[in-house]
Amino acid sequence: MSFAGLSLRDLEYLVAVADLRHFGQAAQQCGVSQPALSGQIRKLEDLLGTPVFERAGRKVLLTARGDALVAQARRVLEEAQRLVELARDLNEPLSGRLGLSAIQTLGPYLFPHVLRPLRECFPRLDLILGEGRTGELLAGLRAGRIDAVLVALPVRERGVTVEPLFFEPFLLAHPAGHRLGSGAAVTAADLPADDLMLLEEGHCLRDQALAVCGAGGSPGGRARHATSLETLRHMVAAGAGYTLMPALAAGEDDTLGGLVAYRPFVPDPPGRTIALAWRSSDPRAAQFHRLADCLADAALNARPPRPPGLTAPQR
Repeated sequence: MSFAGLSLRDLEYLVAVADLRHFGQAAQQCGVSQPALSGQIRKLEDLLGTPVFERAGRKVLLTARGDALVAQARRVLEEAQRLVELARDLNEPLSGRLGLSAIQTLGPYLFPHVLRPLRECFPRLDLILGEGRTGELLAGLRAGRIDAVLVALPVRERGVTVEPLFFEPFLLAHPAGHRLGSGAAVTAADLPADDLMLLEEGHCLRDQALAVCGAGGSPGGRARHATSLETLRHMVAAGAGYTLMPALAAGEDDTLGGLVAYRPFVPDPPGRTIALAWRSSDPRAAQFHRLADCLADAALNARPPRPPGLTAPQR
């Protein structure tokens, strides 16, 4: 059977006549002339191969098969309405499931500050959060396993749209009482290469730390590595050396009982630019721009406890 001659409007006519038991009233309700409505119902009955109504003067009755056909027509119209509502919901500012992942050195420290604003901006959004290294996140983005990712620039991926959100300065994290904590100011040139501790290969923060500390020489065979930012913090607390800590990850609550101290770099602090990235082919580009605005505003308003002199992210 071809559906070319079947329309939802015809089903609306059918249900209206079944409800009102009157062709004239049904035509008035549907906003068409009675001959037009009657003609369309005749065509529908021919298409279905069975009469739906008994026409006895002014009386309109459902045939034995007509009752089942009208019931099915109601279900089809209900599902069509759901289709329209679903499309409308999808066109609303980010509703439904959204996979949002962040690099491991950012997610645990940014997410607590943005979840409430995100729920306020997008009350119908069902966030699925995740973390990973930059390469893993971009691979998941390309494969469609993730909808959007929070990464540090630069991102050189074809088919990926990137919107910068804010600049996050790096802080010097050193053992309390270390000589790096003395003096009026600290610059990257003051950092001894031999005491620099890094994250393992694959973390973008590792490459950024090496770029900042390159003026002091490259770390030799004594360089120590950690699998996570928290392990790196504990290594600093143990007196193993110093590292660079993103500003969102540093604060009074993250000194491990006063064993770790943080210092800002002056006059121009090094840091990283955090951006939101999504597939360029994703039709929700306008919605992702709104998501980026919400994330940026939330990050700027984040005020975790910080020692004196530490700066928050800047847009």
